[in-house]
Amino acid sequence: MIDDTYQCLTAVAGTPRGPRHLIAGGTVSALCQAYLGHGYGFDQALALLVGLLAAAETQCWKEAEPDLLAVLRGLSEDFQKAEDASKFELCQLLPLFLPPTTVPSECLRDLQAGLARILGSKLSSWQRNPALKLAARLAHACGSDWIPAGSSGSKFLALLVNLACVEVRLALEESGTEVKEDVVTACYALMELGIQECTRCEQSLLKEPQKVQLVSIMKEAIGAVIHYLLQVGPEKQKEPFVFASVRILGAWLAEETSSLRKEVCQLLPFLVRYAKTLYEEAEEANDLSQQVATLAISPTTPGSTWPGDALRLLLPGWCHLTVEDGPREILIKEGAPSLLCKYFLQQWELTSPGHDTSVLPDSVEIGLQTCCHIFLNLVVTAPGLIKRDACFTSLMNTLMTSLPALVQQQGRLLLAANVATLGLLMARLLSTSPALQGTPASRGFFAAAILFLSQSHVARATPGSDQAVLALSPDYEGIWADLQELWFLGMQAFTGCVPLLPWLAPAALRSRWPQELLQLLGSVSPNSVKPEMVAAYQGVLVELARANRLCREAMRLQAGEETASHYRMAALEQCLSEP
Repeated sequence: MIDDTYQCLTAVAGTPRGPRHLIAGGTVSALCQAYLGHGYGFDQALALLVGLLAAAETQCWKEAEPDLLAVLRGLSEDFQKAEDASKFELCQLLPLFLPPTTVPSECLRDLQAGLARILGSKLSSWQRNPALKLAARLAHACGSDWIPAGSSGSKFLALLVNLACVEVRLALEESGTEVKEDVVTACYALMELGIQECTRCEQSLLKEPQKVQLVSIMKEAIGAVIHYLLQVGPEKQKEPFVFASVRILGAWLAEETSSLRKEVCQLLPFLVRYAKTLYEEAEEANDLSQQVATLAISPTTPGSTWPGDALRLLLPGWCHLTVEDGPREILIKEGAPSLLCKYFLQQWELTSPGHDTSVLPDSVEIGLQTCCHIFLNLVVTAPGLIKRDACFTSLMNTLMTSLPALVQQQGRLLLAANVATLGLLMARLLSTSPALQGTPASRGFFAAAILFLSQSHVARATPGSDQAVLALSPDYEGIWADLQELWFLGMQAFTGCVPLLPWLAPAALRSRWPQELLQLLGSVSPNSVKPEMVAAYQGVLVELARANRLCREAMRLQAGEETASHYRMAALEQCLSEP
């Protein structure tokens, strides 16, 4: 009778709508209890659970999370204790039972101990591969938290990354070899874990000699990935494994661009074409928001939906490469700047009012910031490109219309800093553009930029002293380490815009920024203002004073000459002494 029951359930589960009905009817909990009871046919209960999880994982966990966790605990304990071939079978089953939320700590301990015993032995590929795939799933779910601290944990992590790199090289270095894509993709996930740990400064599991050794080993594996990607033809570009290969290369380039320089430059044309192809196809299908929602899916998840947003994976590496002459010239020649402008404008649209930003991952905002960094590199190193390529005019228009609302939004100060600084630097290069000749959009942009620059510092009273000191505003204080370079660059860029845009000095005067700046400097101790701050403030004040007589008069009325003397601002003092 029990056999007949399982046969009926198996038949229902094999129909298109069967799994959904079984799960809704409480079958998952019943099967979990049957398996945990170890009564007759409990192995059939486990086989049915595997099928239901493979068909409808999210629904199973929603309906029966406590029971499934109990099964995971039992399987993990069996895996840790197993001394026979059953441990290899469990390696194949366990990834299906890892929850979408937190994995219980006792399960992680058992799984790590079992994997350490398996991978520390001499194994054939059919024994090793399921263990690597299980380790990859744990790496995706928990990062390195499942690996214990101390010597044993560091040795285990080094072993994992070593094995993964060897597997990648064996699979990809020989052209014509059949690639076990699921295994190599799992190895990519372990390599990504290795990259994260090698670049972590605090609380890393690895010691410095281990990091040096692993970086050398991973470099060879990345070389094999590049070799593979150079062989990829147009017919394979939509394959998930190619995307996974680009993903691990992107993770490597985000941290390391000095090694494999020649090989990376050789591959850059392919990467630009690949990213452009996926972007344009998704744009045609109107599927860009879906890409964003699915980007975080693990490449080792069976049956996962593969996103096409390869660009976001490549942005950090391209940010480093645009600083270097050779790679930058290749990226420009292949049309990367135009593609990045389109991508930035599209991603910006996703975060604009009218879109549900609650479903967007943080990576969207980080991607926008990284795009800004790339454009900043191009503004500095290839100004001619900014002036002649029409895509940058469109970008400038978007920056001008977006910044006024952005500076008012809580929690987006770092993005606002990127947009303001990039816009100010581009305005210097595009100062003859009709869009910058005192139009409402340009006035709104510069007013917002002044707001960003002027609100960074305040006068703060100090106990036991009559004089206040210059201090960071509360909103700026927590992120100043990431913000200060942009702020100083923004001050310098604004200073450069003043003589190029005749309407800007009167607009700044109406905003009362020069008056309030002098008032701030007059209210704090000069000793509390660092020399680089004095230089930045003086640069803005001098250009405003030179550009406009009314500015000079307003500064004099605000004790500008006296303040300039106190801070030894010789250029400002001289400027204000003139008629």
